[in-house]
Amino acid sequence: MFHVKAALMSPADPSAKTGSPYDFRPVAPADFPLLGAWLAQPHVAEWWDGDGLAEIAQALEDPSTEPCIVSLDGRPIGYIQVYDPNAEPDHPYRDQIPGTLGIDQFIGEPDLVGIGHGSRLVAAFAERLFAGGAPRVIIDPDPRNARAIRAYEKAGFAAFGTRHSIHGPALMMARDARKTGS
Repeated sequence: MFHVKAALMSPADPSAKTGSPYDFRPVAPADFPLLGAWLAQPHVAEWWDGDGLAEIAQALEDPSTEPCIVSLDGRPIGYIQVYDPNAEPDHPYRDQIPGTLGIDQFIGEPDLVGIGHGSRLVAAFAERLFAGGAPRVIIDPDPRNARAIRAYEKAGFAAFGTRHSIHGPALMMARDARKTGS
């Protein structure tokens, strides 16, 4: 199993500035009121399937998933989680190359939706995972979620197929780590 938590940690000094205005830190129980408020926002509730806070609480206990708070210049603005699809024996994305990590995310603050933060924070998070050794990052938006698909394309992700997940139809998108020396 690929170590999700190790991939999330930058190999450099974690206190060093990366040049990105986005920071990612593990979710703590104290974050649940904020997460609950975000999950209740119409722009999040429309696309975030599942049991909301219960699902995030379960992710906190799952060694193959790391739920994180996204901050912009120190202001919490959203949620992102990274998971290892190869860690679950029945996961529908197990056919991905070893070390592939999946992500799910939302921007919780309504005033920050639709102005480019989605693509930039997803790109920054993917770069962090690549720096930690992940060869590929996948994301699986609902095929009807045109805004998310555009954001992921801007972040360097490309569609490669469709699947059916526990949440319904999914457009599979991937971004591969850049190879050096080729």
